[in-house]
Amino acid sequence: MKLKFIFFLPLLLLNACSERFLELYPENSLSEGNFYKSDVEITLLVNGCYVPMRDYEKNWHWVLAELPSDNSSFQNNIRTGEAVRGVIDQFIQTSSNQAYANFWNLSYNGITRCNKVIAELDNPAIQWADDRLKERAAGEVLFLRALYYFNLVRQFGGVPLVLAPITSKEAVDYKRVQEQDIYDHIISDLQTSATHFAKTEAIHEEGRAGRYAALGLLGKVFLTLGRNQEAETVLKQVIDSGKHRLRENYADLFNPASKDYTETIFAVQYSEASAELAQTFIFTFAPHTSGGAVTNRPNIAITAAGWNQPTQDLINAFEKDDKRKAVAIGFWTGTDWDGLTRPVPYCAKYKPPVSAPDSRCGDNLPVLRYSDVLLMYAEVLNELGRTGEAAPYISAVRERAGVTAVTGSDQAALRQLIQDERQREFCFENQRWYDLKRTGKAVSVMTAHGQREKAAKPFLYPEAYNQIAVKLLAPIPANEVLINKLEQNPGY
Repeated sequence: MKLKFIFFLPLLLLNACSERFLELYPENSLSEGNFYKSDVEITLLVNGCYVPMRDYEKNWHWVLAELPSDNSSFQNNIRTGEAVRGVIDQFIQTSSNQAYANFWNLSYNGITRCNKVIAELDNPAIQWADDRLKERAAGEVLFLRALYYFNLVRQFGGVPLVLAPITSKEAVDYKRVQEQDIYDHIISDLQTSATHFAKTEAIHEEGRAGRYAALGLLGKVFLTLGRNQEAETVLKQVIDSGKHRLRENYADLFNPASKDYTETIFAVQYSEASAELAQTFIFTFAPHTSGGAVTNRPNIAITAAGWNQPTQDLINAFEKDDKRKAVAIGFWTGTDWDGLTRPVPYCAKYKPPVSAPDSRCGDNLPVLRYSDVLLMYAEVLNELGRTGEAAPYISAVRERAGVTAVTGSDQAALRQLIQDERQREFCFENQRWYDLKRTGKAVSVMTAHGQREKAAKPFLYPEAYNQIAVKLLAPIPANEVLINKLEQNPGY
């Protein structure tokens, strides 16, 4: 699906038969041409804006945001897609790689849906039973559009900026704009989103975006841009609100039988109710040689699994008593890819199905957690020269993990500690690659990591990790360059 075609597609919306937002994920077909008359129909339209994000998180975002980092690699497997995923891990990807096209297309599908809602909100024919529903709808779609663009700009750099419904013919004329233009609109969307959400806190529903998701994401955008004073201001609003707090037990954040909305500010929602609603992370991440020992479903073949495998660098990053390690990283002892028996690591944050008899899993995918807000706030305080003030926020996260609090540290040492803490706290939550890039550490960290990986894994390509510096940005998908005449990023 190319950028020039996505505007013809029907907007596939969510079923409104249930009272819980989580259960509003199945799609039905209110079409582009429908005449919207009520807040119920607009709510359906808004719910549809979440769907492309649900789909790209479960299938593609981890490939683009976790695999290229030093957290994650793959268990050698001749049966599965090294040509798509494995080359991204090794920095030998090309613009024809389908992972980038799929992520791009789903992102613009989501943006198209958001633009449609924004265009409809002020339609005088719509009857609003409660004006707060209109405010909430506006807050949600502006937040989601900002998040779609934030992930796009962090992956590709400048991209086409589409802010209103357009035709296929018009879409051809949309070219890449400067990164700063994308960021300017992301900031504007999030600021406006937070203003709308401020009027709707009484009707907030778990699972939906809300005011503190908008403010927390805005803080991350400012942090990414090095605008630390502005980041400090908005992140402090989230902390001072008292709406979120750390869970006492880190493992409780990843329990699909009792989902967290206390520390988790925003997550992509999944459910075991149907294959459409579910993700299948554990069936993709378990060692492909483990049968049903990790998935608890021996009836499901996992011969194409072994992805997002914890690297030795990540395993070594955890301190001795860190409780997070056992939550994030599991070890299955058995036959590895080379026929030898050893403990094989796998991503354990995402669990087997609770009750579904097949591969349907219902773990949510965290996008923004309160611990993230605390560590971002500590980072901006440190960068502003307020190192002493930053330490308690890091200590809160570390103490929950069972490791020692921060005591006396200079600015440089605390800067490194925060980055190390982020690696441990958010591994397999699609943050590490973006953190390495925004802090300027991607080339040095990944070059050293690549040397260790090549020494330990003889199955990697000889040219692996040789082009890191020129591949910090993902390639613009080949069809977008060919059909929409978009300029390609250097190195491809």
